[in-house]
Amino acid sequence: MRNKSFLALPVVFRLPETRFGGGVAGATVFGFAKDSIWAKPSQISFGATYTQNKQILIFFPFKIFTHNNKYYFSSENGLFRYKYTYAGVGENRVADENYSADYVRFRFLATKLVRLNTYVGLRLNFENYNVTSTVEEGELASGKINGSDKSRTLGLGLSILRDTRDQVFFPTKGIFGEIYVVPSGKVFGANRNFTKISADIANYVSLGKKTVLASNYVAVANIGDVPFNQLAYLGGQYKMRGILEGYFRDKNTLMIQQEVRQEIWKRLGAAAFGSVAFLGNQEDILRLKKPKFTYGAGIRFATKNHLNIRLDYALSPYGNGNIYATIGEAF
Repeated sequence: MRNKSFLALPVVFRLPETRFGGGVAGATVFGFAKDSIWAKPSQISFGATYTQNKQILIFFPFKIFTHNNKYYFSSENGLFRYKYTYAGVGENRVADENYSADYVRFRFLATKLVRLNTYVGLRLNFENYNVTSTVEEGELASGKINGSDKSRTLGLGLSILRDTRDQVFFPTKGIFGEIYVVPSGKVFGANRNFTKISADIANYVSLGKKTVLASNYVAVANIGDVPFNQLAYLGGQYKMRGILEGYFRDKNTLMIQQEVRQEIWKRLGAAAFGSVAFLGNQEDILRLKKPKFTYGAGIRFATKNHLNIRLDYALSPYGNGNIYATIGEAF
């Protein structure tokens, strides 16, 4: 390996879903010795944390480029004991219900370069989800919501990925996007049959030597017997900061978020962002007259590899402002 850097240290973070959390986390960034110096860097991370809300997060994600970017592999792996807020499906809002879930997640992508900057491969999605507590007499406790007790998702499908970024961790130009179709079914070992179609595309434009406009376009559609935890959702530290993760969910969603990133002085930077999204289902594909939106701003502290430490404050019409303190850009 070459240009290898490794960092492991105690971490403290804050998210609306967790309040403060802490533990140990680390990451190694490296290139393969046989690859050219222009090959994109790979990253392997790990972490084990505990939060004020008595949540446990153990995770081991990675993104690997090999053979001079000819192959790209990525994975999200984790074991979680988490608490969420459920507020209904679609426009059928209910009073906030706090519920707990234990789940194992494994999402793996293996692709090969088929033409310049374009990869094609297979995506495997697995999640074993068990709801461990709900609000008494709430909608989840009633059993009317698909998957309100447990669900098992296991699917294999086709993925197309495009990557023209000039940098991996802090792009100033180019795009990074994936479109996939993954059927999850009993034939694979799941306990429900449904298909998820997803497009997640990030675009980066340099507005000056130290200014970047980053845009993220996400469209998700689910067809079939979808458990509530696999519905297209909004909220969290990556998709529409300013509302709790999963606060809005439905079979379909279309989301656009934009962020202006400004380098200020040495390793100090700032950002301002906003987002708008629409929900839909099989009857009305997207309810364009009922948009959801959030907005906010934050500061950035750049590490050696420009893997930024992010501190954001985001607002929405659906609750109080939320603070996000974590590592890495939202998109």
